[in-house]
Amino acid sequence: MKIIVMGGAGDVGSRCVEDLASTPGVERVTIADANAEAAERVAQTCAGAQAAVDVKIVDANDHGALVDAMKGYDAAASALGPFHRFEAKLVAAAVDAGTCYASVCDEWNAAQEVMDKYGQAARDKGVLVLSGLGTSPGFTNVGIRFLCDQLDEPTEANIYVFQPLNAGGGPAVFKHMFFIMSGKVAMWRDGRLEMIKACSEKRTVEFPEFGRIKVWNMGHAEPVTVPKFIPELKSVNFFMGYGKGAELFVIPSQLNLFDTPKKVDNAVKFVWKIEELANKLFPDQDPAHGAVRVDVWGKKDGKTVRKTLCGLGQMREATGLSLSVGTQMLIKGELRIDKAQGGVFAPEGCLDPRKFIVYMKEKGLQGYEDIAMTKPVE
Repeated sequence: MKIIVMGGAGDVGSRCVEDLASTPGVERVTIADANAEAAERVAQTCAGAQAAVDVKIVDANDHGALVDAMKGYDAAASALGPFHRFEAKLVAAAVDAGTCYASVCDEWNAAQEVMDKYGQAARDKGVLVLSGLGTSPGFTNVGIRFLCDQLDEPTEANIYVFQPLNAGGGPAVFKHMFFIMSGKVAMWRDGRLEMIKACSEKRTVEFPEFGRIKVWNMGHAEPVTVPKFIPELKSVNFFMGYGKGAELFVIPSQLNLFDTPKKVDNAVKFVWKIEELANKLFPDQDPAHGAVRVDVWGKKDGKTVRKTLCGLGQMREATGLSLSVGTQMLIKGELRIDKAQGGVFAPEGCLDPRKFIVYMKEKGLQGYEDIAMTKPVE
């Protein structure tokens, strides 16, 4: 397998590169990034790995350069954000290059755009595009499919994510965080898409290991993609929380302080200065772990039941490995569909859910069917 990783020098992309480079059957991994120095550093960390690792400097705003960069690979994997700026450009290039594509893309509007704009073109070219392949969306989507397959009539799915503020990831994570907390965001309610002001709804949810945490409605991709591929569901909701200190960001969001790109950039600069100071004061502190929880309701043998899937993980690890595992499954055709048909899909629409969960377990990321974590998925 030969794979090019777009944004491969970043926090998540580099973890995907590391895993691919050490995986049997992967012959070549190319780090595609605009930051030559960072890309070379990542390549050096993979020196001596099973796969050959090289670097391509690519401008993601240059369509021709993207097409040329992707040609000749079995797949392009992308961790390049912000996705509302880059996902459509990368999907367009992959379709023109005739190269299968998988992406971490976690923003609802970017997911909607690539499904609407490039679905037919991808089918015409026989190119399979898999958008939303991280922890959330990604593991969460696969989890919903896994749980729905256990029910006779699934009706509702809720996704809950706990990402502590010290989870790592740098300025890009804060930029994404402020973006999904701004404006109106998508939810699937009563069989139709509803646009609801971000952070206007709050719940308190029990997470494995961490206990009860406040979460708010935010703008992730699951409420847009899951109903498309699992149309039986009448409700799909996404909520996210940050634990201690969350209100410091939620309240400004509710006051519309993140509702323009300029405001987001200014907020990121301010927060990142604080983060840099904390990193200097505590230089050896590892990024904190977070948690995800998926609940699916429906009928089984005539009774209404709830099924749960949850897990713990550090953001870089869980997201980078999800991208690596899903990309390999795409190339190998370990799918619910015929790869040759092409098109734009989310993980719940095409990946074999049990295989994905088992592969992630082999990487050290275990899924559980109860909050107490006594029932691991085998």
